[in-house]
Amino acid sequence: MSTLARTVSQPRSGERSAAVGRRSPLDPLRRIPAKPMAWGIAGLFFVLYSIMSVNRHERILSAGYDLGIFEEEVSAYAHLHAPIVALKGYGYNVLGDHFSPILALLAPFYRLFPSPVTLLVAQAALMALACVPLTRWAYAARGPVLALVVGCGVGASWGIVKAVSFDFHEVAFAVPLIAFSLTALGNRRWRAAALWALPLVLVKEDLGLTAAAIGGLIAWNGPRRLGLGLAAFGVTASAVEMFWILPAMNPAGSFAYLSQVPGEGATGGSATHQLLFAGLHLGWPPIKWLLLLMLALPTAFLGLRSPLTLVCLPTLAWRLTSNNPHYWGVSYHYSAVLMPMVFAGLIDALVRSQDRLSRRRVRQVIAASAAFTAVTLPIYPLHEVLSPSAWTTDAHVRVAKKILALIPSGVTVASSDHLAAQLTDRTTVSLVCMAPVAGQPLPDWVVSDTTDPTDVPCLPAQSAQMVDRYRADGYRVVADQDGIVLLEHP
Repeated sequence: MSTLARTVSQPRSGERSAAVGRRSPLDPLRRIPAKPMAWGIAGLFFVLYSIMSVNRHERILSAGYDLGIFEEEVSAYAHLHAPIVALKGYGYNVLGDHFSPILALLAPFYRLFPSPVTLLVAQAALMALACVPLTRWAYAARGPVLALVVGCGVGASWGIVKAVSFDFHEVAFAVPLIAFSLTALGNRRWRAAALWALPLVLVKEDLGLTAAAIGGLIAWNGPRRLGLGLAAFGVTASAVEMFWILPAMNPAGSFAYLSQVPGEGATGGSATHQLLFAGLHLGWPPIKWLLLLMLALPTAFLGLRSPLTLVCLPTLAWRLTSNNPHYWGVSYHYSAVLMPMVFAGLIDALVRSQDRLSRRRVRQVIAASAAFTAVTLPIYPLHEVLSPSAWTTDAHVRVAKKILALIPSGVTVASSDHLAAQLTDRTTVSLVCMAPVAGQPLPDWVVSDTTDPTDVPCLPAQSAQMVDRYRADGYRVVADQDGIVLLEHP
């Protein structure tokens, strides 16, 4: 190569120094394509969710309410039976409790791997899947930095992490469906948005209203006929499920949760009085404001500018107007479906505001979202994966597993709540606190943990009374150690 060629092809030392100086620490991130980044983030959270939830189950932190209930339901589907769930009551068809026939999709997997772990791993996969469409959309909208913040923000979001740590629930199916639907909606792919929203009516009876909200946004921004059709279908599906299917399946002949929404039982007056009561108490007690704040902070309030955030309204409406205090806060699994809505709103707001927001403001919003994720991470249970105490089996758990091993497979067991989830894969389990009804056979075995603090659906005192009753009826004490009592039918 000539001297001139070398001079042209190789920058001078000063130019090389300037080029090096212009390199950003984000350069390696920018070399990762959108698809591998999205699936890599989803894979990471799938592993973390699985480890966390299975480890909690092994430490007997899961319960009959709700993991045991769903396992008995999926087990029935796997054996081509009606979903009769003994934990809910003798002969109780669980389709009269919540309308969630989509759970039958887990039946083939459960038939191959009959274990509560199957449900927990399936839930981990479904929840983690929600990271994929939102990460890819964020990448296309603003590049890899936003994609990383959104993907990790969704995966580590308090609503999803809390749901994954709290047994198993049918809303695991709704989370990715909503994520894919809102991503399609934000990209003006109207038909795809509607198709992703349609199966929501098979997940839970209230989610038809969420599908209707998505339909309303389609009608507002795109094909009116398609949007109005989806909205009408969603509202009709929820109405049919709540007022016809659920009452027909429920032993009491009614929708079990209708009395909680809105404000039912709080005034004892007419429907107008109840609605007025619900409206007046929409923002009280203050924990409801905490819920709204926790939904706005991941987007630094910018997500409130996006119409996609309106999809939160049906879920928030029934939660905030209910007289059930469990619905008002930031615990349990109720907020999982809101997480993809919140982050879809963030991406959409950044896209809509790209001509009005300065680069500095965009960086501030992204940094604030990342900071919120970092601050909440040690508060919610995902940090247990790295906590030494979470990997220590205490003496009480060892005693419990030793005693449960004495119960043979294929028998009927009346159990306290947290022990029930350890037995549903190999026995038929009911709750020890529930007295047998007329015509119901007595359980072959009774096991109760007096240290179990569960008070839903029965108080611990009721469990103790039933154990005394079984003893009086002649049940033989097989084991009694560390507060755990095991009785066998005479």
